[in-house]
Amino acid sequence: MDNKKKLIIKKAYELGFEVIGFTKPKIASTDQNNLTEFLENNLFGHMKWLERHANKKKKPHKLWSQVKTIIVLGLNYAPQENPLNKNLFKNNANISVYASNKDYHNVIKKKLLYFKEWLKCFLDIDSKYFVDSAPVFEKPLAQSSGLGWQGKHTNLVSKKFGSWLFLSEIFLPIKFESDKSEIDHCGSCVDCLDVCPTNAFIDSHKIDARKCISYLTIEHKGPFPISLRDKIGNKIYGCDDCLAVCPWNKFKNVTIHKELIAKTKNENYKIFDLLNLKETQFKEKFKESPILRIGWKRFMRNVLIAAGNSNNRRLIFKIKKLLFSKEALVRGTAIWSLGKLMNKKEISFLKESKILSSEKNKYVLFEWKLFKTL
Repeated sequence: MDNKKKLIIKKAYELGFEVIGFTKPKIASTDQNNLTEFLENNLFGHMKWLERHANKKKKPHKLWSQVKTIIVLGLNYAPQENPLNKNLFKNNANISVYASNKDYHNVIKKKLLYFKEWLKCFLDIDSKYFVDSAPVFEKPLAQSSGLGWQGKHTNLVSKKFGSWLFLSEIFLPIKFESDKSEIDHCGSCVDCLDVCPTNAFIDSHKIDARKCISYLTIEHKGPFPISLRDKIGNKIYGCDDCLAVCPWNKFKNVTIHKELIAKTKNENYKIFDLLNLKETQFKEKFKESPILRIGWKRFMRNVLIAAGNSNNRRLIFKIKKLLFSKEALVRGTAIWSLGKLMNKKEISFLKESKILSSEKNKYVLFEWKLFKTL
């Protein structure tokens, strides 16, 4: 092995990365075709950047013309407990493992910046680094570098780390020997496809992002499709079901990175309490979390969906207050949530009230019209 490559691998482990692989800046034609099919079938929802930057994903040289080798790095964020257990507690807000503490982008960027400076200072190598911040087709690159393989749920799976690897990349302008590509070890297992609450998987390795709970709660900006709301359960930010059910997780070790370990137990995120959250409180509470990115309005939409699915009538009086929110998305979702929790007498009383007599927003009026049919 090249001595420089040995030094780079050693430094990666010193910085806390659990796995590292080297590959050519080339995306296999199969992966390129899969992306084209995904885009042509409009399965990406509001994620228009996927369409705009598709050519860059397919051709890494378009991100940096000098690239000759791509280093792919993996950071283990495996949780202590199986996230599927969180689905059982309907009064607790269910937050994806990756968002349970500090924003992983910031955690990893610090390591990559140090890595970049080390490469220049000690090996005189220029570099560019990325952590989910550019159109890098990272999962195919991770597979070609030997870190794992793309499971049937389209995410990376590792024999050693299961489904719990954060990926990042360093582009280098010099050639290194590529590592051996990993092969698919899923076999006949379809647990990840079967567990999806919204049936977002069209087939193995094919997902309709518009039905994915992670997409809906994070990327989607408007109201949720009515047909999917009941299926979202108590999830208010992301979904780990297809990751958590993977049998390969039995070999994983819990993350050692303190910034990625849940600092607040899930049971402490009560839907009852989150319904009180003002916008300023939201910004303070999640200032170091990736949750901050979706903003208060979408966050409250998510909480209200979870509230409606909770079967907890104690939430009704708090939801009623949100009928007066300045945000139409919040008002409309509150109407749906009340329709799920109120009894017939309460629904009838609200129908006769003047609460929405001055409402002008078309979306809110649509939800109100549906409510009146209950």
